[in-house]
Amino acid sequence: MDDKKRARLIFSKLEQNYFSVPLLFLDYKTDAQMLCAIILSAQSTDAQVNKVTKELFKKYKSVNDFSNANLKIFEIEIKSTGFYKQKAKRVIECFNIIKNNYGGKIPLRMSDLISLPGVGRKTANLVLANKGIIEGIAVDTHVARLARRMNFTNFREQFKIEKDLLKIFDKKIWGRVNGLFISHGRRICVARNPKCNICFLNKRNLCPKKGLK
Repeated sequence: MDDKKRARLIFSKLEQNYFSVPLLFLDYKTDAQMLCAIILSAQSTDAQVNKVTKELFKKYKSVNDFSNANLKIFEIEIKSTGFYKQKAKRVIECFNIIKNNYGGKIPLRMSDLISLPGVGRKTANLVLANKGIIEGIAVDTHVARLARRMNFTNFREQFKIEKDLLKIFDKKIWGRVNGLFISHGRRICVARNPKCNICFLNKRNLCPKKGLK
């Protein structure tokens, strides 16, 4: 079975087993909060970010709110997300650029987004997908791990993994791959001791379990 056919079957089985998967597992109400939450999620978990932003977003709602944040105070407010000094600096710088260069609106072009501090292709893909614009597949740790185990890529660099996945999956479903892979990676194909014995993909011989010992 070639990779494209296997990818279609895997996607179909994932959809059957994980319904109502959101495009983003982060809580937010405004576009500015969405972008901030995604930046904070780097090297952290969605659950931890949601815990922090539950209070944080009562204070920060708009581009101006984030751009005018006091660096030292903001560091303390996001400390438990990890790498807080770097994240605080990038968030404030990012929103200052958005305020000054984009009229206070989150840019919706890949080239503009990835030019912002703290924003890489993963973040940009998530932002765009949540605005109905699909240009790629957001590759996080779950997507990267599953892509290697499913033998869709041999790479570890996010942009190279994404490039391989874009060749395999149909463009019309790119925006949903991230959420489904995350769901499967959290419940069954976990980083340590994956539950291959109960995996519906394994039972149908759709996963070669590449990289598993």
